[in-house]
Amino acid sequence: MAFQTVFKRYELKYLLSEAQKQAVNTAMAPYMKLDRYGRTTIRNLYFDTDDYRLVRRSIERPVYKEKLRVRSYAQAAADSTVFVELKKKYQSVVYKRRLALSEHEAMRWLYGKSPCPVKSQISDEIEYFLQYYGKLRPRAFLSYEREAFYALDGSDFRVTFDEQILSRQSNLSLCAETGGHPLLNDGMTLMEIKCSGGIPLWMTHILTEQKLYKTSFSKYGSAYERLIFPKLNHSIQEIRIPISKEAVCYA
Repeated sequence: MAFQTVFKRYELKYLLSEAQKQAVNTAMAPYMKLDRYGRTTIRNLYFDTDDYRLVRRSIERPVYKEKLRVRSYAQAAADSTVFVELKKKYQSVVYKRRLALSEHEAMRWLYGKSPCPVKSQISDEIEYFLQYYGKLRPRAFLSYEREAFYALDGSDFRVTFDEQILSRQSNLSLCAETGGHPLLNDGMTLMEIKCSGGIPLWMTHILTEQKLYKTSFSKYGSAYERLIFPKLNHSIQEIRIPISKEAVCYA
């Protein structure tokens, strides 16, 4: 099966209530269709440095940022197809390169245990990324339920709805069951509009009608701020030793 390997597009995010999602779905009906996969459970492993350099930079909202993840569209086995994705964002445009490998091949490569079995421009870019940042390891598991819609007019306009977004730092494997801490409030949905150009007029109308505004919500960034950083801060507090006045030495 052929997979798209290169993406260049805008990705606009919105947080929707149940009522707003229903309104958007109704407006979409004449123009878009749910893809053939229906509702899927997506699993992601986000790779980062020991000091979380990539996600810390990302949440600072720089002009340029990048991240590396491995994604599966179902619970994986060693021979299942997964996607190693290098995702970059520059001046609001998202550039994504991805390789389709088996879970076993992908993880051995990213852990430095064997070379990438595929030689291509994309594998070279990912290899450079791995060398540049040094030792990268899975730092967060993120899963969510996704419904993806494509445009009936044949354009590249797409809309996705993500719900039950969960994150954890244990059992970091695409072969594992989903589960973790929720990153969205009850009843909320993350909608993403993906396009290379303008938004259709009908979508603009429903966004205005429902008072929906773009948000900078990042799944991995939210996991870091809500789950990872508090743990790191707590660990620092635990190892900090109070010093009494009598123990202070002066030169």
